Amino acid sequence: MEWIQQLVNGISLGSIYALIALGYTMVYGIIKLINFAHGDVFMLGAFIGFYAVARWEMNIFLALILAMILCAVIGVIIERVAYKRLRNATRIAALITAIGVSLLIEYTVIFFRGASPEAYPTVFATKNIEIFGAQISTLAIFILSVSIVLMILLQFIVHKTKIGKAMRAVSHDADAARLMGINVDNTISATFAIGSALAGAAGVIFGIYYTRIDPLMGIMPGIKAFIAAVLGGIGIIPGAMVGGLVLGVVETVVSALGYSLWRDAAAFVILILILILRPAGIFGKNTREKV
Repeated sequence: MEWIQQLVNGISLGSIYALIALGYTMVYGIIKLINFAHGDVFMLGAFIGFYAVARWEMNIFLALILAMILCAVIGVIIERVAYKRLRNATRIAALITAIGVSLLIEYTVIFFRGASPEAYPTVFATKNIEIFGAQISTLAIFILSVSIVLMILLQFIVHKTKIGKAMRAVSHDADAARLMGINVDNTISATFAIGSALAGAAGVIFGIYYTRIDPLMGIMPGIKAFIAAVLGGIGIIPGAMVGGLVLGVVETVVSALGYSLWRDAAAFVILILILILRPAGIFGKNTREKV
């Protein structure tokens, strides 16, 4: 029964990684950019949710929606200010800019509010529910439910809406999409908005789950979410979901076996193995690149 509980905890943690990884993989799939500032948008989402609940006395669902909206706006601003002018620049220039934006966000937050952590308020009474003999926390069920709803919503947007069709067209061939009348710039901005909104939601549920947030909290979850995206096949949306869930379960199992100090190392071991054995990821396909 304890293993069932650990599995649920791992899926809950993995769903947070999956939500962040979706932003990485969507942006990479369209403009081939690793947006390392994405983890800091996740951090901003956690703080927006904290202030919404603790200072503005919103309920958790309104705080979640507010965090998603504001993070979507922040994501578009980052794209328009920092990345839009680098569309035709070298990959390394865009990568360095992404790292610079990440540091700018982190230390701007520290400048205005300090580096001290905050304790997330209790948003609802947590109790255990017995499922198949295992005691499952209602908090884990809440996190998993929110993540599943958001992932289903993303699949609907990508496959059933006009903007989703535009995103898939731009991902396949931006020049051909432009010739067909698609506004590529707006499509890229929409991609950043959706990915950042998901990161904002992940920040809120991360704060509820771990109860402690700080301005540098986006670094390690951001890196792990990137590993999850690579594991599933970066640029592939279902791959980011599966990669996040697998990574969360592996970390939880490592901790349950008594090696909690090695849980971060486990993520990097997975990254090394996937790059050696299957660089394209679980869902990726090896493609020839003309030099």
